[in-house]
Amino acid sequence: MSRVNKKKKINYATRFTGILFVALLVNLAFYWLPDSIFGIKIKKVDLLSDIRISSEDNNSGLFALFPDEEDFFEDEPAADYEFSPEINISDSAIHPPVPPNIQATANNANTLQDPSSTAGTENSNNQPASPNKISSQTLDDGKRTNIEDFTSGHTGLRRFFAALNNINSLGRPVRIAFVGDSFIEGDIVVADFRAKMQERFGGRGVGFIPITSNVAQYRPTIKQSADGWKTYSIIKNKNRKYVISGLQFEPVSNNASVQFRTVDMYPRLEEVSSLKFIYSGNTDASMILKNDMDTSHYDLPPTENVTQYEIKGHFSKGTLQFKNAQGLEAIGIALEDNYGVVVDNFSLRGNSGIIMSKLDSENCRDLQHIRPYDLIVLQYGLNVASDSVREYSWYRNRMISVIEHMQRCFPGADILILGVSDRSHKRGGSYSTMPAVVSLLRAQRQIAERTEVAFWSIFAAMGGENSMVKYVNSNWANKDYTHLSFRGGREIANALYDAIITEKSLYDGDERLVER
Repeated sequence: MSRVNKKKKINYATRFTGILFVALLVNLAFYWLPDSIFGIKIKKVDLLSDIRISSEDNNSGLFALFPDEEDFFEDEPAADYEFSPEINISDSAIHPPVPPNIQATANNANTLQDPSSTAGTENSNNQPASPNKISSQTLDDGKRTNIEDFTSGHTGLRRFFAALNNINSLGRPVRIAFVGDSFIEGDIVVADFRAKMQERFGGRGVGFIPITSNVAQYRPTIKQSADGWKTYSIIKNKNRKYVISGLQFEPVSNNASVQFRTVDMYPRLEEVSSLKFIYSGNTDASMILKNDMDTSHYDLPPTENVTQYEIKGHFSKGTLQFKNAQGLEAIGIALEDNYGVVVDNFSLRGNSGIIMSKLDSENCRDLQHIRPYDLIVLQYGLNVASDSVREYSWYRNRMISVIEHMQRCFPGADILILGVSDRSHKRGGSYSTMPAVVSLLRAQRQIAERTEVAFWSIFAAMGGENSMVKYVNSNWANKDYTHLSFRGGREIANALYDAIITEKSLYDGDERLVER
């Protein structure tokens, strides 16, 4: 009797179901991974991310006004927070600056009102504005984003405007310090703002430049290079006596040098009448200035304080060499005229602003004595806004201390806080405003209110919600949906200039009324 071998049939449906079930378990396991393993951040895997409606997407009131409850000011736990690292070099150089038409009118694009702004205007319920704050926004035609003045008598920029009004008899330039992060590095925003201010009020030159910079090759307002220096930063090397630039430089050779050449990319930069070397310590160093015409030798006065050594003449290029430079602590040089307006750029990549509480008060006051600043513009926020953080009262509380410290460091200077710009993140295949931006902007406005200084919102000036997407599509911002290009910087510079001139007209009008 013959045997017939019969093969057992395989149930492929059961096997497929089993594999599918195992894959589902693996993906669920990836989704439930912790936020970090051994300090390494882990990105979650979410199979339903494209169709899931997150709490932030479902928050119809995200861009509505936040409530004004007093408990919003309660202290939050001061846990250490790791700021988001920035890319090494912004791709601003991909879109080089276009020479500006200074005579052209500023940007009049219809600008959306900053959704976190309530003070000084009527709210959506037609309630009257807060009586303890005067804002020029109440006088605006809706096409500009104006300065909010949180002082009781609308005097937040009084000293700055008084200096501008007395510019011909002041005996020195009116000085503005822009202090911020990579948003303004390479002179983005600042270059166009400087050009507008100097066109109206006079003055020449780029102002302060550090001894060396990691973005020097991308800065269109000055050509500079340096050899033989070691750089110290307030972010990485905290145990030094820094001034507002947050940088110090020490020679590492007996031939340390700085080379500079002015440019004509922007008006009033091509030649200046004053070259200043700024340093905070010296024992026996001498300085040699070389250019095509001459070589001059200068003995730098010994000092343990912030000092400025000035050479007058006509300067468009040159090389500074330093001899016997052991013990020399350099800060930077300044190329400017001694009249009109000078706008210094103190950008420091990766700076959240909190570290500025470590500025040395005595050295800063020395700097204020030799280079009096009438206005300090603070631009921070890019290194603070994060998808993983929704509450910024901890940042507000720390920055209040920073502002108070800055006021002690630079007596006589008015302070203008710039609210954070729009920043996008990708959700469901498209870019939209990061919700943290609005929360952070709210905290920044409260910083200005608590410290009674002036405030201006870059977010609103850009156009409000999702404006960064429009900037990127117009090549006004980089593909990181965070940093502006030079073209976008010009839009913000023009809007800020307009806001300052509008505010000044209100101040001048008030002064005339007082005189009567």
